[in-house]
Amino acid sequence: MVTAVKITPTLASPASKPQSLDTAMPYETRTALHLKGLVPSAVENFAAQDARAYEQLKNKGSDLEKYIFLSWLRNTNLNLFYRLVLSHLKEIAPIIYTPTVGQACQEFSHIYPFLAPPSAVDGLYIPLSEVDSIDEIIENYRASIPAGCVPETTVITDGSRILGLGDLGMNGMGIPVGKLQLYVAAAGLDPTRCLPIVLDFGTDNAKYLEDPLYLGIRQKRPADEEFYAATEKVLNGLTAAFPGIFIQFEDFNTPHAFGLLEKWRHRTLCFNDDIQGTGSVILAGFISAIKLAGIPAQDQRILFVGAGSAGVGVAKQLVDYLVIEHNIPEEQAKAMFWFVDSRGIITANRGDTLADHKVYFAREDNGSTQCKDLGEALEYVKPTALIGLSTIYKAFSEKILTRMNEINRQARPIIFPLSNPQTKAECTFEEAMRFTDNRVLFASGTAFPSYTIPGTNDTRVPGQGNNMYVFPPIGLGAKLVRPTKITDSMIFAVSKALSNTLSDEEIARGELYPRIERIRETSAQVAAAFIHQAVREGTAQDQHWIDLVQANPAQSATSETPDGTYSQAILDEVKSAMWTPAESAQQLFPTTKL
Repeated sequence: MVTAVKITPTLASPASKPQSLDTAMPYETRTALHLKGLVPSAVENFAAQDARAYEQLKNKGSDLEKYIFLSWLRNTNLNLFYRLVLSHLKEIAPIIYTPTVGQACQEFSHIYPFLAPPSAVDGLYIPLSEVDSIDEIIENYRASIPAGCVPETTVITDGSRILGLGDLGMNGMGIPVGKLQLYVAAAGLDPTRCLPIVLDFGTDNAKYLEDPLYLGIRQKRPADEEFYAATEKVLNGLTAAFPGIFIQFEDFNTPHAFGLLEKWRHRTLCFNDDIQGTGSVILAGFISAIKLAGIPAQDQRILFVGAGSAGVGVAKQLVDYLVIEHNIPEEQAKAMFWFVDSRGIITANRGDTLADHKVYFAREDNGSTQCKDLGEALEYVKPTALIGLSTIYKAFSEKILTRMNEINRQARPIIFPLSNPQTKAECTFEEAMRFTDNRVLFASGTAFPSYTIPGTNDTRVPGQGNNMYVFPPIGLGAKLVRPTKITDSMIFAVSKALSNTLSDEEIARGELYPRIERIRETSAQVAAAFIHQAVREGTAQDQHWIDLVQANPAQSATSETPDGTYSQAILDEVKSAMWTPAESAQQLFPTTKL
């Protein structure tokens, strides 16, 4: 996400603003700027600009070419870019984010010069060797952006675990850029106040160290002590320069993801999307699935494939849900979960040393039984729900899916292949439908096409457990209510709120998430619930929102547990606070004579 579009020394001056009208610039403005004869004579409206941009997008031969085109457009005409995105969100979201962003990250050093004009500042690239100069780096950034565009939201990665693609080093910058585009498109954050950051701390990926076009520093990653010391300097500098900035940690390797969240969550306003965001959005889909599965929550047997930060984060939020919502004691709820990693089912007596984050879910009731792979685990656990965060392509084979269907003949099997991009997905929607006799309750981590049941006109839409349903409204809510911290109860309220946004039609068709076309509507609802919860638990700092919530409590304000509710007054106020692209030249520059 580019924070300052068309960044030039003259951008902040009133005289330069009409330049971003491009072909919609009136004659008198062209004359005043001495552009007569230097541009085509036609004066267009925004609709014509939108049509031309969409035509060009459709003419691109590959998704990567579309990604490059959209990036250039975003850096040269911000409003046109977001008008295009919001008009074609279902089509464009998979290009600006998963799955295409995965390929863009892998090739980032090769395509970087073609993503924006040379004058555009595309976020911060902070090398390990320059962390002591963080104040200078921030001042350079301030000098490059228009006055008043102080960052309110940042997404930070070190590129060490990008999607399911591994260590991409500096090339991981595509992820913060993409995430912040979704913050704007889905929840209406101001795009000029969003800051993508990559910590260029090296890479252990030999491919990039040997690539003559790689743009990051050419060294291996530092040891933990140096990593945390360097990160501390960056975050201290960032929070000192921009007090109250909302920080999203993104795609750090598993130990560092947990370490940074634990270290910073009580010191500043921060959030880890891989741990908290993934857990929240999957919990929302799981709540919806439980209602349709035909088996009570307390009888669920949940098998996870993959035990990284995302998998454990998801499982812990499901445990919290079972404890809070269904009054299941924590130990009993925890016992409903099994994990399979590269060595089989995780048990306390497996004979290896478990990473700290795996210990909580290590089985102690297995006796001498050790399952070495997913097939054996399936027969041992006989799960009602199969959740994949393994990044192993086709891990849910025909045999696995067929067996899940057989095990759950009396209920509908819950199957969530959550790894992304598509090249890492455990199975496709079509495969899940075919091998479960079209009975599956499905959510994926990446987009799949709809599936028409053979011999019928019945077309089913796959659920996508995409974090874009939750992190944008969390960011919007955090910007508005300014909580002192992001608590687990706020995240739980977000999950409940998201599960409540399903329409009657979506529920009737067995869908687990709202249609992507409604995401601005659902983001407003989720952000409203987040704000209510922040005020309810006393972490909110913005007096306007505190007063508004207290004057307009949610219907269930007396509930002792987070329930994802909100008042209509808060929802209306949230909607009015959401940024939208200008639909006319006069709207874009109301004080400029056009």
